[in-house]
Amino acid sequence: MKLELIRKEFTDHSTIGDLLIDGQFFCYTLEDKVRAVKIPKQTAIPYGTYEVITNYSNRFKRVMPLILNVTGFEGVRIHSGNTDKDTEGCPLVGFKKGIDSIGQSKLAFTAFFQRLQAGLKEGKVQIEIKNECTT
Repeated sequence: MKLELIRKEFTDHSTIGDLLIDGQFFCYTLEDKVRAVKIPKQTAIPYGTYEVITNYSNRFKRVMPLILNVTGFEGVRIHSGNTDKDTEGCPLVGFKKGIDSIGQSKLAFTAFFQRLQAGLKEGKVQIEIKNECTT
């Protein structure tokens, strides 16, 4: 399974994008603002390709997706939430989008987590984080 997070909308508060699973649109994402210099708990993770696993989260008290080996960040998880106040550098997922917000996040997370678990049974899962191509 290949995940792509394509960042599309950049504001002073957040970054909104699309999450694709194996090339097909699945849901919207919301992250902190993309910054050249990291501000702790207020900066989106760097562009790149990362492995995604699931493991127990002490914060969420359940098994959650974890993005591995993000330089300068620890504990980056894909989870539910609606605005930049709900993330500390983690990508949030939702089925609806607004200005600096996403909605139906718990529904999107539940559906995403089921797909991710199925993908992990087949092998490694990677997420590529990039900007929308403009040509």
